[in-house]
Formats: sequence, structure tokens, C-alpha cells
Amino acid sequence: MTPTVAPVRRTRPFARPLQYLALAAYMVFLGFPLVFLLSTSMKTAQELRSPDNSFLPDRLSWDNFGDAIEKANLVQAAGNSLYVATLTTVIVTLVSLPAAYAMARFRTRLRGAATIWILLSQVFPFILIIVPLFLVLKQIGLVDDPHGLVIAYTVWSLPFALWMLRGYVAAVPVDLEEAGAIDGASRLRVLRSIVLPLLAPGLVATSLFTFISSWNEFFFALVLIQDPDLQTLPLTLARFVGAEGQVQMGQLAAASLLATIPSLAFFLLIQRRLTSGLMSGAVKG
Repeated sequence: MTPTVAPVRRTRPFARPLQYLALAAYMVFLGFPLVFLLSTSMKTAQELRSPDNSFLPDRLSWDNFGDAIEKANLVQAAGNSLYVATLTTVIVTLVSLPAAYAMARFRTRLRGAATIWILLSQVFPFILIIVPLFLVLKQIGLVDDPHGLVIAYTVWSLPFALWMLRGYVAAVPVDLEEAGAIDGASRLRVLRSIVLPLLAPGLVATSLFTFISSWNEFFFALVLIQDPDLQTLPLTLARFVGAEGQVQMGQLAAASLLATIPSLAFFLLIQRRLTSGLMSGAVKG
């Protein structure tokens, strides 16, 4: 009896070019804001005020970058944002990882309450919690303090980070942990050698979300930080808008472009970890 052979599915000749075209269009859509910022930051004030302002500058000018760094104290503000965002990311990751594992693996009465808390915490807008948060931080002396801002960012980012990691932990098969236990590995060894490598993409995604949200946050910083030497980068960027609504467009574009560099660098630094840990834990003993 001759075995039947499944028909080979042929791709249409124009399918792949359309895929590349869609991918190129999407890349242009994502990269256009950065290109626009770069073009605007290279223009002089006369070009920006001109009614015949073109997309590309007539000549390249780096004056806006120098003015943005010197006049707005951009380097110190970037250092403040980097300190707050990094510390928040570390705390959120260390707290959410064991909590997410407990929520995904252990069935207790607190599991339902924790899930309800996570969902409800994402419903409340900033304006409802900023006043009591300000009063509490003022009582303990953490207003006008970067660590007060870290506490606010941690409390706000923790529920979503916990929800993200819970999904990643639930996706890890329990059979892998049981196989490690049968081979004689302790629970700590199983968590370190099997579960943790499989959670690497989830940890990267969670840390990336936490870092970018803390880096770009404006409202909490506006209320909790008043000292100009402690202000974060979003507050500093707001200085380029005058009292009468006049925007220093060239300097604002240059400062905004510089403000995106740490986020991009952080993403490029950890993006390889998004896929490197997918199966690494399954082959470790």
C-alpha cells in the first residue's frame, strides 16, 4: 500500500514582498518621531519660526543640544531619573518575583484577595491617590526626597509587574519542577536552575516596563519634588515651555532626543535576554 503524501502548501509569490513592505511601513511609523526630533533639534530658531519651515534643516546646527544641557541642567536631571528608575526597577523585580510564584503555584485564600487587589489598583487614577500619598510621605519626611518618589513608583508599578510575572510563572510546566525533585534536587535548586532561567524573558519584560514607566513619569514627580536640584527629567523638559505657552522648540526637541537615549540603551542591553532563557532552564540539572 502506497503511503499518502500530504500536499505541500505553496506560498504565493507576492506574499513575502507584502510582508516586508508591511514591516518596513511599521518601522517607519515607529521611527518617525525620533527622526522628527532629530530634524527639529538641528534647526536654528530662525528656521523654526519661518512660515516656510521644511522637514529637513537647511544646515546642521548643534547649538540646541548645548543650550539644552547647560541652561536646563539636563545632566543632573538625567542622573536623578536614572537613580529613581533603577532603584524602583530593582525593588519591584525583587518583590514581585517571589510573590508571583506564590500566586501561581499555591492555592490559598489570599490568592483571590491578591488578584482582586491587583485588578482594583489599576482602576484608580492618579488624582485619587496623590493627596493621601503626599500627606503620608510628608509625615515621614520623604517629600522632596528621591526615595519618596521611589516608594510611589514602586507601589504604583508593583501590581502590574506582579500580574505580568504571574502569567509567566503559570506558563512554566509544573512537570519540570517535579522532574527536578525526583532527580534529587532541593526546592531551592529547582527554583534556581530550572524555574528562574525560564522566567528570564518575563523578568526582562517586567524590568523594562518598570524602568520606562518610572523614567517617563511626570505627575508624581511634579507633586512630590519641588527642589530644582532633585527634579527628574520629565520635570526639566517642562521648563522649555514658557509661562505664556511659548515653546522653545529646538531646545525641547534636543532635550527630548537626549532623554530617549537611556531608555533605548537599557532596552538594547537586556533585549537579548528576552529569548535566551526560553529553554535554558529545561536542560539544566
